Amino acid sequence: MYNIALCDDEEKELGQIENLLAKYQDAKQDMDMEYDICRFLDAETLLQQIREHAYSPDLILLDIFMSGKNGIEAAEEIRQLGLSVPIIFLTTSKDHALYAYGVDAIQYLVKPVDQNRFFHAMDSAMNQIEKQRENLITMKVAGGVRQLQADDIIYCESQKNYQILYVAKDEYKVRMTTENLWKILGTFPQFGRCGRSYILNMNHIVSVEREEIVMDNKTTIYIPRNKAAEFKKGYFAYYFEQKDGGDKILYEMES
Repeated sequence: MYNIALCDDEEKELGQIENLLAKYQDAKQDMDMEYDICRFLDAETLLQQIREHAYSPDLILLDIFMSGKNGIEAAEEIRQLGLSVPIIFLTTSKDHALYAYGVDAIQYLVKPVDQNRFFHAMDSAMNQIEKQRENLITMKVAGGVRQLQADDIIYCESQKNYQILYVAKDEYKVRMTTENLWKILGTFPQFGRCGRSYILNMNHIVSVEREEIVMDNKTTIYIPRNKAAEFKKGYFAYYFEQKDGGDKILYEMES
């Protein structure tokens, strides 16, 4: 099942995109292409749903010229919220194409949308979604279930019987031992242990010097003297031999 958000301030345009999605679904009968489509007539309503964690789309098809906040502004905020969800822009003009690349849009389609170009954009989006799902961790939180990309986790810190997961602007408190958390995150090649207290995402490391590690959220982590050489060896080896990996995992969590 794919959660797809359609955002356009004209009902007619939303209907046309739904028709294209139905045709794409028919063309991919050999694949599981079930959609759960949500329509939004303005960008602010979509953003509010995302901000409040009430809605987590797998794909956003977004008009640019809308009343209120336009599509480029909405996409910028989506990226600022730390979401890597694929975005396909739909617009009546080519004028904003460069801005689309600035927010890592999958495609920029000019209306009326050509079916072949739409199908090509959808193929790219689906490939990206599947790659993201391979690295997905599903967490049971108070009030529901939250999904995180493994690479969005910057680092984890042990605090007594809890683990603190630092993710962009958020943090989550997980009741489990460091060993059990490592059993989960250790299946992903980008994570390395740093002493007893820390598990670090090596993709978020800015620098490693002597006994200090600086993360890209400006946190400085101090390496125990007897563990510094071991961690540095693993850190530098990661960039010479990266491996794909990751499973979908469910575990208990407290926010």
